[in-house]
Amino acid sequence: MTKIIDKIHNVNRRNFLARATLAAAAIPFAKDTLAATVSKTVHTEASCPDTESFWGKHQSGIATPIQRSTYFIAFDMVSEKREDLIKLLRLWTDAAAKMSSGPAHFDPKADLNQPSRESGATVGLAASRLTITFGFGPSLFDKKGVDRFGLAKQQPEALVDLPHFAGDQLVPEHTGGDLSVQACADDPQVVEYAVRKLAKLAAGIAEMRWAQMGFTGGYKPSETPRNQMGFKDGTINIDTKDATAMNKFVWVGAEGPSWLRDGSYMVIRPIRISLDHWDDMKTSFQEETVGRQKITGAPIGKAHEFDKLDLTTADKYGNTITAENSHAAMSAPENNDGAEILRRAFSYDNGITKIAERWPPWRQVVTFDAGLLFQCYQRDPRTGFIKLFKKMSQIDMLNQFTTHVGGGLFACPPGVKPGEFIGQGMFG
Repeated sequence: MTKIIDKIHNVNRRNFLARATLAAAAIPFAKDTLAATVSKTVHTEASCPDTESFWGKHQSGIATPIQRSTYFIAFDMVSEKREDLIKLLRLWTDAAAKMSSGPAHFDPKADLNQPSRESGATVGLAASRLTITFGFGPSLFDKKGVDRFGLAKQQPEALVDLPHFAGDQLVPEHTGGDLSVQACADDPQVVEYAVRKLAKLAAGIAEMRWAQMGFTGGYKPSETPRNQMGFKDGTINIDTKDATAMNKFVWVGAEGPSWLRDGSYMVIRPIRISLDHWDDMKTSFQEETVGRQKITGAPIGKAHEFDKLDLTTADKYGNTITAENSHAAMSAPENNDGAEILRRAFSYDNGITKIAERWPPWRQVVTFDAGLLFQCYQRDPRTGFIKLFKKMSQIDMLNQFTTHVGGGLFACPPGVKPGEFIGQGMFG
């Protein structure tokens, strides 16, 4: 009996090894097939290539169709040497161009007994439409009256410190920065890898100040993303394919310094949303607050998302059907002297936190530290975000659910050509 059992075990082991060998041999083909299938799906659903060119007239990541994931990070310079700043911008430019062009690879000749120059986190992964966008904060030009890098004369007039808005609860550790870097892609691991790579290159020259990851809802760039509040976010937005509108509202023109022309100003603001409180509201009240229908995104009284907002029609009580202080009405160009900004916002979720509620019984609660990573680009923040939000921060119905907890304003220079580095024109 023992011999029979041993024989059976040997046969089963041989069969197992044979099957394992066949499976192992098939893995490369399976991977290729899967990769091809995924790639085909991405191209079909998104109608976008896997790569976005880093080089060009404008920086990528501004007019680029919004991706699924983002990682924003601000840095402070620890070196006060002009040549170190230039060195860092050169390193960042070169690395960003390489990472945007495709996945990382291990050097087959590398010494395995030494640390690798690549973490391996993106080996075999597609570039996933990775874009990396750089910006310069006001403090890079003048920090408490000190011109560390000889750039004070290059500071644009529009690059100002954002004013304090009603309701702001900005955390200093999550506000400002000398330099900004934002990686966006359709794969969260790709953006995380890119930021880590750039942070490592900054060692000894700049240090990380604050960061925020984000994501979008939805799968097609042609569709408006839906946020955590359940509403479509950013229906009224500048058409990035409309060159006239982009030149009018987004790209810096002759009014700016020469090194910034064809660039833009970026405002970014992490906005914590009381999602628990919001979810307890009646849908009708939510729609009145936003000024749009929840499911379709259509304006109140209309049938389709991109129908024109009705800001004048009154109901039987004499009130406009779109509440005057609803979010949609407050941000509408018609109510802001035609001012427009290019919104490029993401949702975020940092887990949980303990905060004091802003409504009765004003207790300490543990809730989700989640909300909107608001981001917008404009030709001049004084006639863009600052003009719009000064009024909105006071009477927008949505304010009872939102708290601005950080952010900053950064000048994003134009794109670069091979052989140049980002912001090169600043240095004369």
